[in-house]
Amino acid sequence: MAHVQLTNVKKSFGALEIIKGVDLEVKDREFVVIVGPSGCGKSTLLRMIAGLEEITAGDVLIDGVRVNDVPPDARGLAMVFQSYALYPHMSVADNMGFALRLAGVPRQERGAKVLAAAKILQLDPLLERKPGQLSGGQRQRVAIGRAIVRSPKVFLFDEPLSNLDAALRVQMRVELAKLRRDLKATVIYVTHDQVEAMTMADRIVVLNQGRVEQVGSPLELYRQPVNRFVAGFIGSPTMNFVDVTATAVSDQGAAVRLPGGAVMTIPVASANVSVGDKLTLGARAEHLKVAPSGPLRGQVLVVERLGGLTYLYVQLTPADLVIVQAEGDLSVKVRDVVAVALEPRSAHLFRSDGAAISLLGGQPPAT
Repeated sequence: MAHVQLTNVKKSFGALEIIKGVDLEVKDREFVVIVGPSGCGKSTLLRMIAGLEEITAGDVLIDGVRVNDVPPDARGLAMVFQSYALYPHMSVADNMGFALRLAGVPRQERGAKVLAAAKILQLDPLLERKPGQLSGGQRQRVAIGRAIVRSPKVFLFDEPLSNLDAALRVQMRVELAKLRRDLKATVIYVTHDQVEAMTMADRIVVLNQGRVEQVGSPLELYRQPVNRFVAGFIGSPTMNFVDVTATAVSDQGAAVRLPGGAVMTIPVASANVSVGDKLTLGARAEHLKVAPSGPLRGQVLVVERLGGLTYLYVQLTPADLVIVQAEGDLSVKVRDVVAVALEPRSAHLFRSDGAAISLLGGQPPAT
């Protein structure tokens, strides 16, 4: 496999800058997921690595070799797109082996590579079928098999599961994770689905408007987001945010006034917090609990019962709606008024510019 490095990579279309100076290192056999909202530039960045988009500035290196001017077919990469792009008149075997055929690989060697890839993907009973006879998940596996037979240095995936239904996406996530282990491959995977990122990645790159917001392991980004954007993008359901005001600062943290008037001290490094500062408090749904003594209070607008868990959408104020995770059998109904408790050690504080205020001792919030 291979080591990939991006150094101050930029991409502009005329006066419009899409990728605004990305630095990234992908280690050998690492599974890195680039995640971000639609239009953030993640697919453009992947295509620049593949050689399908010209680099405006900066360098792309593969195993230490600058490949900016190397054509796509000479970079040793294989790309799997959102669209399966299979030839409808060809069998599964012919689709998987077509690139090898164009490259002049002998028939016997080509057949052996196709069969080996088919066995890895559990496609060997389907080699004589046409794409029209396959399910969506099977077609996507054929597209992946077409990449595997080339024995690439790096696999590039551009939102490969977007066209699948929910059940198939879950199944394919498991299969891709297993495939990565079997192939010991270097993988760069692009998606807008943060659940895919959290469940498959060694490291996640959060991209926003062409800039990298944060790079880290899934749990690092979940527990220690560097800003409000990352905090809100990573995690499902999204992190709750409410506006608060700093009322006091001390060695124990920053005391803030919550919606409803209660005051709570959040254990953050408060050196840069001043009394009167307008801040945002962030808390995940699992860290909010329905409790009679809770300092927050509001009316339940929606109850989502998912079996083992229930999500309550609680309106604290006209401007503050929070999602509370509760036990599946909690006897709460729409329009009930509930009190909500929050463990201060599990909370985050963000400045007005969105930057996170670091936790005391640099420790992640309690889980």
